[in-house]
Amino acid sequence: MNVLIAGAGRLGTRVAQVLTAAGNEVTLVDVDEDRVEALRGQCDARLLVGDAGEQAVQARAGTAHADLVIAATGRDEDNLVISYLAKRRFAAPRVVARINDDENAWLFDHRWGVDIAVPSATPLVSLIEEATGAADTVALLRLSTAGVGIIETAITARSKAAGRLLGDIRLPEGTLVATVVRDGNPTAPSPSTRLQPGDELLLVSHSAEEQEIHAAFQ
Repeated sequence: MNVLIAGAGRLGTRVAQVLTAAGNEVTLVDVDEDRVEALRGQCDARLLVGDAGEQAVQARAGTAHADLVIAATGRDEDNLVISYLAKRRFAAPRVVARINDDENAWLFDHRWGVDIAVPSATPLVSLIEEATGAADTVALLRLSTAGVGIIETAITARSKAAGRLLGDIRLPEGTLVATVVRDGNPTAPSPSTRLQPGDELLLVSHSAEEQEIHAAFQ
C-alpha cells in the first residue's frame, strides 16, 4: 500500500513507523525542516519538507498515486485543506483526518474530502485500523478479533517504573508487554529490559483495564 502522511509530529511519525514496518510504502511530509531532519535514520519512510496544504507539495509527495492519505497535523484547518486537496485534486481513494478540537468535528466529512475522521484521543492502533480498513495490517491488530485488548502507556521521569527491569513489574493476570518503542524504534522486550523515560509500551491483555495498567507503571 502507498501511504502519504501529512504531519511528522508524534502521531504521524508513529503511524509512519508502524506502516513501514508492515511493508507499506510511506511518504511523511512536514513543513518543519528541523523536525524532518531529526527523523532521518529513525524512520524508513520517505521524508519530505513542505506544506501538504499546497497542491505543488502534494504533487511532489505523490498523492496522485497514494492508496491512503492521512492528515495528522496539529491544526484542524490544515488537516481539512490537506484532505480537500487530496480528494478533490488528486482523487485519493481513502482520506483519514485527525480532529484536534472536538468542536470542529462537524466539518470533517465528505464535503472536505474526509472519509474517516479520527478524534485526537483515539489510540494509535485504532487510528491505523481505521485508516487501513484492515485489522491485519499490523500483526497486533489481529488480536482485537480474539477478544484481546491493546493498551498503550508511556514512561516518564515521574513514572514509578522508570529505571526498573520489566521483569520486576507486576502485571495484571493475562497481560504482557508486546512492544517497547524507544527513540522511535519498536523492540521486542525481555524481562531484563530496563525501562527508561520516553519509552512507549504496547500491552495486550484479555481482561485488564487501562487504570490497572496505569497503576502498574505510573
